[in-house]
Formats: sequence, structure tokens, C-alpha cells
Amino acid sequence: MISRAILSSEPSWARCRPLLTPKRLTYTLRANRAAPIYTEQFRSRNWKVKPCMKPRLFSARAPMFAETKMIEVPQMAESISEGVLTSVYKQIGDYVEVDEEVASIETDKIDVAVNASGSGVVTKLLVNEGDTVTVGQAVVEISVEKRDAAEGGDAQVSKASEQTELKTPEVQQDPPNQVKQEQLPTREQPRHSHAPAAQPSSAQSNSAPMNAYKGSRSENKVKMPRMRVRTAERLKESQKTAAFLTTFNEIDMSRVMKFRKQNKDEVLAKYGVKLGFMGPVARASALALKQIPVINASIENGDTIVYRDYIDLSVAVATPKGLVTPILRNIEDMNVVEIEKGIAELGTRARDGKLTMYDMAGGTFTISNSGIWGSLFGTPIINIPQTAVLGIYGIQERPVAVNGEAVIRPMMYTALTYDHRLVDGREAVIFLTLVKKYLEDPSSMLIVLLY
Repeated sequence: MISRAILSSEPSWARCRPLLTPKRLTYTLRANRAAPIYTEQFRSRNWKVKPCMKPRLFSARAPMFAETKMIEVPQMAESISEGVLTSVYKQIGDYVEVDEEVASIETDKIDVAVNASGSGVVTKLLVNEGDTVTVGQAVVEISVEKRDAAEGGDAQVSKASEQTELKTPEVQQDPPNQVKQEQLPTREQPRHSHAPAAQPSSAQSNSAPMNAYKGSRSENKVKMPRMRVRTAERLKESQKTAAFLTTFNEIDMSRVMKFRKQNKDEVLAKYGVKLGFMGPVARASALALKQIPVINASIENGDTIVYRDYIDLSVAVATPKGLVTPILRNIEDMNVVEIEKGIAELGTRARDGKLTMYDMAGGTFTISNSGIWGSLFGTPIINIPQTAVLGIYGIQERPVAVNGEAVIRPMMYTALTYDHRLVDGREAVIFLTLVKKYLEDPSSMLIVLLY
């Protein structure tokens, strides 16, 4: 430790300033103690040096100039260069570990986590929540020092502050009967305060409607989330680009419901997934797409048709921030249980905001299940650059004619919206009829699989 020294005559500018004495006085270390060396001017003034009564301690673990490091916005995707900083999880003075999430950025498709590239203490927040940030932009500044160093520096600072508080003279308090001027209530009244309140005239009261609404009329304007803005842009782009046409059909779901009832407990116990209706519908759609490949194709550059031998299913999932369509890849090689498990995992990650760019990229065909919300009928919108989207809706018991007799069956409406620039009505109707055939007779899907 290094002690400090003060001058006996003590000019005001040299009173107890450690290591900041005038240039005329320097310190050198001799025999592990501070030895003052006088210049000619100090000898002429006969100033004496004596040790300070309470020397200030300096901690080697709390450097005055710590190395700083910037936490920057990471690379998100080739098509995404900016986003909105929605949340900052650390404040100034908080300690962060390597790869710890310090902020979250909302993009057009997913939420991107900003992780710390090193450990240290947060010293600056360079952007605010709600600001637009770009890839590579610094958002947080940290001091790359170890946790014990930061805590040791804080301990020395707190100890020094306690000693300072002990030497601080008490501030003279005002007498109890003396009140500051700014605390006194003003006696000056507005000039118009003595004027009587204006009473509404009888003509005005009579002109007001007798049944005037007395409830709340407030409005609350909030900024639209970036994901929803992008979704709206893509939906309008789809309407302007594709030639929409929708064909409908209805499906008797009796055998599918019987199949689900017989196997749901065994599937849940063995695979840990609930057996629903999306699995059979996706399996039936995959088989139908293999027979009508143009439904799985797309238009590229306005004059090229891209045919695919794989089927990547886009599953529409509603989240608090908007509609997302994560991708379940190569469903042509999956059975019903595998499809159900994959869809359940994508839905969970979408609602938790854990989707990655890989989960969102691509897709050749979309299924939108509005029946889970109670919808009976609808016309879905194509997710471009795809060519078609299948909408399935609520299952309701309705009377239908079977072998000349009216019977009650659980029926489900289906709708296929397709791009008429590429798909003709014949292909669209055949596709929807094949889906109806496979769902009304699930055993036919096994025959196709064995073949």
C-alpha cells in the first residue's frame, strides 16, 4: 500500500490528494515506503512533510481503466438485416456470463437472441427498447473483468465511502418553526377563480341528445409488431401476385375418429404425443401431392416451373405476435405419428418464441387448421411462392345421404386455394378428391404405403 503526505502549511490545492500532488513534489519507492524528494523551491519555503493521519487504500484488483467490449447484433439471415430491440434483460452494473442472453430482437419472421461474447459487467446500454438495430451494431458495452475483481472494487469503493461519511460534517438543519419558502402554499389565486362557474344554458342542455352515451370513449394506439407488419405485406403481395381460385369439398370423418379413439392412448403412452387430426390430414395430403405434383410446384422468375420430389409442409401457427408457418420437412417419408410429433414440437417452439431461421425457411405446401378455433368454413390465402394451401375446419354432425338413407355423420369442410396461373381446376379438384378418399378410408393410405 502507498501512503499519502500533506504539507504542514497545506495550500488548498495540495490538501490530501493521493498521487496528485503538484509537479514540484514527486514520490519514489525506497525501502517499501514513500520518500518525498524536495525541489529547490520547496526548500526555500521551508515546507515540512508529515504523513496523513488516515491514508487512502488502493486496490490493485479494481483498475481505473478496464478493458471494454461491445456486444453486437448477430447475423440473422441473408434476407434479414435489421430488427427491433424488444427486450433488454441486463442493466448497468449487472454481471453477464459468456453466451448469456442479454437482449432480444424481433425480426420479420422470428425473435433473435443477442448473447454476450464475453463475461464482464455491463457499463453502457447503447440502444433503447423499441429502437431499430442492424446486423453488427453495438447494443451493450461491458467491462471484461472477472467477477471477483468487480466485487473487490465495489468493496473498496464502499469502504472508502463509509470512511468519507464518518468525516463529513453534519449539515445544519433548519429550525422546526422555519419552513422553506417553496414549501409554503401560495395564497395567490387565479384571477378568474372568483368568477362563478359558467352554467350551461337551457338551449344547450335541450340540444343534447337524451340518450347520450356515458361510457368510456378512450383509444389506445400501439405500434404494430414487426412480424405482423411483414405478414401483412406478404399477404397483400400474395393477393397481388397469384390468381386465386378456391375449390371446396366435405369429408366424412367417421373412420378417422374411430381410428383416433382406438389408438390415442397407446400412442400417447408409447410416443408421448397426442394423436389428433393433423397427422392423418397431412399424410393424406402427402399421398395426394405425389399423384398431383403440380400442386407441390411453384413459379420462379415468372416463366419457370419448379417441380419437387420432396414435400416440406408449412404448418400455420397462431402466436401472440402474429401468424407464423414453421416447416416440417420431408413428410412424404413420415407416418401419422411422426407427423403429429413434428407438428407438436414446431407449435410449442413457435408459441415460446424459440423458432430458428431454418424452421422458417422453405416450404412447398401449407395446411391451415382453423377448426381448432371453431371455424366452420373459410378461404385460406396462399403463402407465396407456394402454389396452394389446404384449409381444414371444424367437425360437426350433420345429416347426409348414405345408400339412399339420411344418417348423422361427423362432417368436415375442406377448401383448397390454388394459383390458377399454374394449376388448372381439374388438378385442384382431383387433389381434393384424393384427400377425401384417403381420410374416409384410412386403410387405403396403408395400401399406398405398402405399394
